[in-house]
Formats: sequence, structure tokens, C-alpha cells
Amino acid sequence: MSPGVLRRNRFRSYFLWFHLLPHSDHILFSSNGHAASCALHGRIRHVLQGSRTATSVFQTFPCSLQRKNISSVVLEGEEDPHQSSELPLLNAMRCVCVCVVVLVVLGARVNSFRFNELIDYVNKHQEEYVQTLRDWVSIESDSSDATKRTELQRVMGVVEEKLRGMKGNVDVVDVGTQRLDDGSIIPLPKVVTAEFGDDVNKHTVCVYGHVDIQPARREDGWATDPYNLTEINGNLYGRGASDNKGPVLAWIHAVEAYKALDIELPVNVKFLIEGMEETGSNGLDALVEAQKDKFFSDVDYIIISDCIWKSTRPALTYGTRGNCYFTAQVSTNSLLTFIYYTLISASGQILIPGVADAVTNFTEEERKIYEEVSFDMENYKSNIGVDRLMYDNKVDLLAHLWRFPTVSIHGIEGAFSGPRSKTVIPAKVTGKFSIRQVPNMDPAVVEKQVTDHLHAVFEQRKSPNKLTVSMIIAAKPWLADPKHALYEAGKRAVKRVFHVGPEMIREGGTIPIARTFQDVTNKYIIMLPIGGFDDGLHSQNEKISRYNYIEGTKLFIAYLQEVSLIKDN
Repeated sequence: MSPGVLRRNRFRSYFLWFHLLPHSDHILFSSNGHAASCALHGRIRHVLQGSRTATSVFQTFPCSLQRKNISSVVLEGEEDPHQSSELPLLNAMRCVCVCVVVLVVLGARVNSFRFNELIDYVNKHQEEYVQTLRDWVSIESDSSDATKRTELQRVMGVVEEKLRGMKGNVDVVDVGTQRLDDGSIIPLPKVVTAEFGDDVNKHTVCVYGHVDIQPARREDGWATDPYNLTEINGNLYGRGASDNKGPVLAWIHAVEAYKALDIELPVNVKFLIEGMEETGSNGLDALVEAQKDKFFSDVDYIIISDCIWKSTRPALTYGTRGNCYFTAQVSTNSLLTFIYYTLISASGQILIPGVADAVTNFTEEERKIYEEVSFDMENYKSNIGVDRLMYDNKVDLLAHLWRFPTVSIHGIEGAFSGPRSKTVIPAKVTGKFSIRQVPNMDPAVVEKQVTDHLHAVFEQRKSPNKLTVSMIIAAKPWLADPKHALYEAGKRAVKRVFHVGPEMIREGGTIPIARTFQDVTNKYIIMLPIGGFDDGLHSQNEKISRYNYIEGTKLFIAYLQEVSLIKDN
């Protein structure tokens, strides 16, 4: 039992002692100190009302007492077999015994977590887990390709079937339709929700995940078939293995292990699994808004495992950047190139007036967190294929990856890009770029700043051509309190499984649903990754290591237990 839990249980015992003394006439103990009474049970329940742990204990407390060797019980109104001079001593004895029983039962409740049994179960079933991931990876659930929509619907059906097989309360939610560029309309993949447990005396967590994927073709540079999970040197290669089919399955297997061993889940668990995350989570924002007083009404915490570690050491993620994605359409390619040069300097400074004004100062506390991250700059440089980096130390580099805005140029649409020479000048071209958002930045403000800037520099060229600027994505950043109890529970779970404390990191990318959950449901959120820093999300040869996949399942098992120990506010 952790010291914090022990202190809480001692407090409850002392409080019970003094609270029961004035009511000692409700029950008498036999001379050997054993006692049982409905009146006593009711009194104890009243004293500890409001504690989820205590309430759960007393669901079985009468049975626990009945199993004791009780020789005699004397209730109020019956003849007392003891002399009146014995009553003060007996009163003290009965209070001591009650306190001991309560402390022992509460302590047993905490220490009854059968972690080793659950771990053994996971170890024995890891081949089955790998095969299930192989089955899921074989489904080409690319949400960006309308021709693969039936595959996307199929993978959602597989998720539904898996959760129903675990006897969960499963629902399939229609989130509407999608209009394609050619004007045609197709159905969005349904969202699958599931519930395991509805004990009002327990915390409730909601696990979010997605099973759609980025496009992948063997000819893009994959060493293996991206839709045939292939194990090489302990790594499981396949599209979606790490993003996000592997982590979703790890969560499902964690709950499945509890149920297979007939071990009561320490918290109620809900799942919300979607199939459009890679293209903007179409329809999900509306679903969250519609369900905030229904599905989410009893949820205490939301868990997202759609991210990765920053090194070989486990991590907890407490922030992501947002994203404003722009298109700039002009009549000639040369003008577009000129516009690109006005966005950012060679040293990485954003040249758009006002964009960085809202960024908060980099504090010493933040700097210390970044200094503790085991980030290998040489390895990072090798992975991204460059000879030198813009920043010469890891703190500055991580700061510009995580907590400062950046401009990224994504491409030019409409310009000639074939293999042979061609002198034709396109009638129009469209440039695509984005600006990552950080806390305190407002996408609406950024949109005006970018639009005004581009029109101003375009006007300087005095061109007869036309410029059209559009912001097509406006995703806000998300930031959590790394000192919150949810993260303290994460630290304990990581240490239990990996025998080392986690790194506290932020994510340079964007997970829009995190901010939606935060703004709409007002629930606490944690990002609990199991993917490795070198998993290659969105790129060729995506993988998850067998180690991370299996140990990640154990981490989720431990985390559910640690969350159950969080005290109510």
C-alpha cells in the first residue's frame, strides 16, 4: 500500500473510532471481542459515505463479518451478560476492533490488485495479440481515399464485433455523410462506443482511439507490404501498427485481461473509437457536443494514446500544438515563390507581423522539464536526413518543436512536376502551408494576420493577377497540467511496469479532438503513449515494437488501477 493511501485509511479509522463512541449503546461485544450488527454496518457506512474506496469495501463488508467466528451478539434491549463495570472497557475494545477491521479491509482492498496474474495472462496471450493486430493492419482503412470507404466501414465492424465479444454495452453511432470534391455524397464511417462497468462508486475513464490510417503503397519506399504485418528484429511493420491500431488494441486487451480472469475492473471503462481522425475527425465534434450530457456525463477522465515517446524512455504527453492550414492561389508560379519567401526567415523566424505576439515566455520551470528529456540530437538529425540543425542544443530544439509556432511549406498544386522538360506556364497555382499554433494563439486572429500580410506583399509587386487566401483548417492547441493527479497516476503506472519514471513531453503535431474534449466536456485529459520515438508515423516502414505493444498493454492494466486510487476533489 502506498504511504498516501495508508495515511488516508488511518485517518478514516481514527475518525470512525471517535464517531462511534457516542453511539456505543447500539451494540455490545462479546468477551472475546467479536461482533456483528446491521446497526454497526449502517453506522460505518454513514461515517465513510462519500469515499468511493470505502463505499466499495462495504458492499461486501457484511459478508466479511459473517465469515468471522462470532460467538455472541447482544443488541440493545436484550439482557447484558456482563457486569456494568465491564462496559467502559468493552466500549474501548469494540472501537479498537472496529477500527482494526475497517483498516484491514480497506488495506486488503487496495492490495488485492492481482497485477502478477494479469501480467502472466498478457505474456501467455501475446502471440494472439500480434495476430489480432495483423488482422487489423490487413484492412486498408485509408480515410483519405473514398474508394476505400468500404474497407473503413469494415474495420469499424471488426472493432464493434471485438467489443461485443467482450460483453460490453456497445453502440454504433451514425455521424452523417461526407461531400466529396466532385459533389458526390458518401456515408461517414460510424463511431463505435462501448461501456464496461457502471458502478457509481468508481471513477469512469473514456479511452479514445482511431482505426483509420494514412495512405501507404509498397512503391513509396516500404521495405515490406504495408498491409501485411511483418515482424523483423522484434519490430512489427505495417501501416497503422503504431498509429493507432496497435494502441487501440492494447487498451482493448487490457480490459479483456481483467474480464478473462474474472477480476473486477478497478474503474468503469468507456471506449470511443472513430474512423476519420487522419482527415479531420469529420462528424466527431458534433457527436461529442450531442453526447456531453449523455455518454460523457459520468466520465471523470479521458485518455488518448495516439502519440509516441521522445526517446527510448516512456513518456507522458501534456501538450500538443494546433494548426492553421492555408492555401494561397495566384496566377503565376514566380509570384507564389515570392510569397513563400515572405513567410519565414533563413534562421526560422516567422516574418508575418503579430503572429508570435501571443506566445507566452519560456519559463525556467519549462526549461528544466525539457532538460530532463533524453533526446538524442544526432539520432534526430539522422532520422530526418539533414547534416545540421537550426538549433545547437536540445532545449532550444525541443522548444521550437513543442511550444513555439512554426511555418511549414507543404507544396504547390498546379505546377508542372513531370520527369521531362516543359516550358508551359500554368494559368494558376496553389501554394499550401501551415502555421502550428501554441497556447494563447487564436486561429481567427492568425487567419487575419496571414491574409493581411500576403495581400500587402502581393500589392508591392503591383501585379495584375489575383491572389486568393483561404484557411481550410483551424485546430487549436491543447495543454494540460502535468502536476494533475491523472499524471501522478501515470507516473506510478509507468514505474510499476517499466521500473523507471516517465519523461514529461509535449507533441509538436496536432490532435484536434483533445481540445474538443477539453472545451466541450470539461473533463481532465491525459495522453498516455506507448509508441516508440522511431515508429515512423505517417511515413514509410511504420512499425511498433513487440516490446512496446505488449508492455504497453501491461501499462494500461496498471494505469486503470492507479486511476482508481485518485481521491475525489
